[in-house]
Amino acid sequence: MSRGYAEPSRRRTFTAPKKLRILKEIDQAAGTGEIGAILRRHGLYSSALCEWRRQREAGALGGLTPVKRGPQPAGSNPLSAKLTAAQRENAQLRRRLDRAEAIIELQKTRRPAGAAADPAADRAQQRSLTEALAATPPALGAISASCAALGISRASLQRSIRRRSRPPNLAKARPSPPRTLQTGPRQNVLNLLRSPRFADLAPAEIYATLLDEGIYHCSISTMYRILAENSEVRERRRQLRHPAYTKPELLAVVPNQVWSWDITKLKGPAKWTYFYLYVILDIFSRRVVGWCIADAENASLFKELFDDTMLKHDVPPGQLTLHADRGAPMKAKATTFLLADLGVTKSHSRPHVSNDNPFSESHFKTLKYQPTFPKFFACIEDAKAFCRAFFAWYNQAHHHVGLGLMTPDQVHYGQADAIHAARQITLNAACAAHPERFVKKPPTPPQKPTAVWINPPQAKPPSLN
Repeated sequence: MSRGYAEPSRRRTFTAPKKLRILKEIDQAAGTGEIGAILRRHGLYSSALCEWRRQREAGALGGLTPVKRGPQPAGSNPLSAKLTAAQRENAQLRRRLDRAEAIIELQKTRRPAGAAADPAADRAQQRSLTEALAATPPALGAISASCAALGISRASLQRSIRRRSRPPNLAKARPSPPRTLQTGPRQNVLNLLRSPRFADLAPAEIYATLLDEGIYHCSISTMYRILAENSEVRERRRQLRHPAYTKPELLAVVPNQVWSWDITKLKGPAKWTYFYLYVILDIFSRRVVGWCIADAENASLFKELFDDTMLKHDVPPGQLTLHADRGAPMKAKATTFLLADLGVTKSHSRPHVSNDNPFSESHFKTLKYQPTFPKFFACIEDAKAFCRAFFAWYNQAHHHVGLGLMTPDQVHYGQADAIHAARQITLNAACAAHPERFVKKPPTPPQKPTAVWINPPQAKPPSLN
C-alpha cells in the first residue's frame, strides 16, 4: 500500500534497546497526534506499543539495556605518526604507479604508424585519451610531458580537468502546481492521518471511511504524498524476507563420491495422469546407479530405492554426498533421517536455480529427447520397459561428450586410463601413416575426466597489497 513511497518490503525486527527508545519517545509525546506520527514514522501499530509496555513492566526489556562493551581505548602509540606518514607516502606512490600504467595502456590503443587514417576514429580516440588522463591528472610539472607522450592538447586536458572539478549542478526545486493543497489544509490532513482513530489505517481505508461519512479532504495519492513528506510511509506488515541460500560447491574426483538425484514426470494414458521416475546419478561417471518408477512422489519410495542402491554399490559411510533440489521428497524428514543414518552428507540447490543441479537436468533432457521416447505410456509396465532399455543403452553404449567420449560404465568401473591409452596408440599409428593430415600437432584423444564440479569456486582477484 505504499504506492512507490515505501522502502522495499522486508521482515521488520526491533531489538530491546530500540523498543525502549521508541517507548521513551512515545512517553515524551505531548499529544495524541504526535503518537500517531511516531507510529507511522517507525512503521508500527498501536497494538505493538501495548505489548512492548507489558514487556517493559515485566522487566523483559530492562535486562537487555545496551551496555558499552569491548576493549578499552588504547593509549597513543609513538609510532602511529610514522605509520601514518608511511601510509600517506605509499598512497602517493600507488597513485603515481596507477597513472603511469594508465598512460602506458592508453599509448597501446593509439593508431599504429602507417595505418589508414580515420578522422572520426581519431577524434574519438583523442577525446577518450583526454578524458582518461583528466580522470588521473599528472603533477604540475608532468602535464606537458604527458600530453606530448599521448599526442593530445594541453588546452583540452585543462578544460576536462576544470569540468571535472566543478561542483555538480543542483536540481532546481519543482514549482508547486496551482491546484495543490495549501499549508493549512495539508496540516489538517496530516493531523487527521495521525489521529488515534486513523493512526493504524492505510490511506485507502481512511479515504473510504471518510467518503462514506460524506467527508472529502483529498485523494489517496495526496495522502501518501503528505505522509511521504514527513517520512511516515513505512511497511508495517511482517513481510517474509527469504534467507540468503549458500551456493553449493561440490567436487567429485572418483565414482561414488557425489550422487545427484531428481524426479521427473512421464505422461500417462489419460490427461493429467503421470508416472514418476526417480533417478540417482553419479556425477563423476554420469552413470545411473539407481532408478525406479512409481505412481506417486514421496520420500518413502525414495528411501527404499536409496537403501538398495547403497547396498548394491557398497559405499562406505562418510564418503558420499547426495545432491538434490528443494522438492518436497528431497527435504522431507524421512530423507534427512535416512541420510543421517547412512552417514551421507546432503546438499541442496538454491531455490529456482536449475544450474545448481545440472547433471540430473541434463540427463532428463537426454531421456526425453530420444527419438524413441513416446508421447505417453499406456501403463506403468510400459514405462518400466522403456526405461530399462534406455538406461542399459545409456550406461553401456552412450559415449558421453563430458567424459571424453567414453561410456558411463567405462569411467565408473575404472577403464578410462586403458581406453585413453589404446586410443592414443590408434591415433599415433594414423599419424605415422598419414603425417600430412596432421599439420599443427600430433592427434590426441579427448581428455579423460579427472574432476567434476557442481558450481566450481570463482577465482579471487589478486590482492593489490
